[in-house]
Amino acid sequence: MKNRRVMAIAAVALIAVAMAFAQAAGEKNLMEPEQTQISVIALKGPTGMGLSKLISDSDAGQTGANSYEFTLAGAVDEVTAHLIKGDVDIAAVPANLASVLYSKTNGKVEVVAINTLGVIYIVEKGNSIKSVADLKGKTIYASGKGATPEYALNYILSANGIDPVKDVDIQFKSEHAECVAAITAADSGIAMLPEPFVTTSQMKNPAIHTVLDLTEEWDKLQDGKENPSAMVTGVIVGTKDFLESNPEAVSLFLDQYKESVDFVNGNVEEAAKIIGNYGIVAEQVALKAIPNCNIVFIEGKEMKTKLSGYLAELYRQNPAAVGGKLPDDAFYYSR
Repeated sequence: MKNRRVMAIAAVALIAVAMAFAQAAGEKNLMEPEQTQISVIALKGPTGMGLSKLISDSDAGQTGANSYEFTLAGAVDEVTAHLIKGDVDIAAVPANLASVLYSKTNGKVEVVAINTLGVIYIVEKGNSIKSVADLKGKTIYASGKGATPEYALNYILSANGIDPVKDVDIQFKSEHAECVAAITAADSGIAMLPEPFVTTSQMKNPAIHTVLDLTEEWDKLQDGKENPSAMVTGVIVGTKDFLESNPEAVSLFLDQYKESVDFVNGNVEEAAKIIGNYGIVAEQVALKAIPNCNIVFIEGKEMKTKLSGYLAELYRQNPAAVGGKLPDDAFYYSR
């Protein structure tokens, strides 16, 4: 009888302890805010490299109140389709595409940060180019006819007193590989190439070396200007509905993205491994290319100044490159 009483008391005690734990767990759940689900898509290559550490942190469950679903796309069309359909909340896209999408969706896509400055370089197999002036009279192999690389080169040449039509022979190829083949076959060939393709070509042919950084050349032309623009390759955009409905989640994302960019730039070897693991760029290429990919985080007023000036130059050369008209102030998100 005594044993039964002891067992009964023990059972009651266990139930009480269990109830206490359950109550404590319930109180904890009430205190923890529900995570915001965020769908993010990025292009493989430089515009996606800055996100790599954040993707890794997300997979490790270390992103706090934000829960991410990342998609890495191989083509711009895939990103565009998802944004127009509203399947994603945030995307890393080419800078001019952000403007095109803003126009095409009637303002339903806004830019929140610049994530990549210029990644275009002039490379040479030879030693004839020391400055932009030295390009006069030369043949330049390039890809990107009718696209932003051509417009950027035209701007830099023209601003340095070189007529892109009369003073140089720009021979456009359909692929970067054709440009490399062309300068490899020449005794002293010159080409315009983007990273990480510059690094890839140099790994295959050490005779090819970088002679001009078009981002630096663009910056030189901005010296002394009140509102200096920049050569911008990639940006982060968000859908207007998501940005307006989730300001705290957006702010946290921007903070986490900045941390990811800082990590990639400050820890190249480790970042290259992460980038390679996710198939954004091959690890060995990323290892050499990261320092030349101009991966940045620029938001707010500085973002607007740099990006608006860049888009204005594209518009001057070809309005269709930015969607037919320059975006208004609502295009530029500010937290």
